[in-house]
Amino acid sequence: QVQLVESGGGLVQTGDSLRVSCVASGGTFSIYGMGWFRQAPGKKREFVVAISRSGTSTYYANFVKGRFTISRDNAKNSVYLQMNNLKPEDTAVYYCAATPRDWSTSFSDYAYWGQGTQVTVSS
Repeated sequence: QVQLVESGGGLVQTGDSLRVSCVASGGTFSIYGMGWFRQAPGKKREFVVAISRSGTSTYYANFVKGRFTISRDNAKNSVYLQMNNLKPEDTAVYYCAATPRDWSTSFSDYAYWGQGTQVTVSS
């Protein structure tokens, strides 16, 4: 059983940057592909970005390409999401998730989820 804990969310202004982190425990972190999803009020949870087990491959939703960067440190059981040039429409709860696949963009492939961290971007 893998436990995931996100941190680093907060209130920022349009154009600012923010890095959110996710630390895993209870399992072998390096065997899981990792992903970030987000859910805005009244909307479905959506895929943001995924990273493969080794960290060599990444997959981004079109709406964050060029602004967000995912990375992982298997020695620290951690995955990070660097968010630059934030926009009000990026406001959401950001969830870290782990999949037994090397990577996936599909919500249903992720077996473990964190509790989420709130990111709010003011205009």
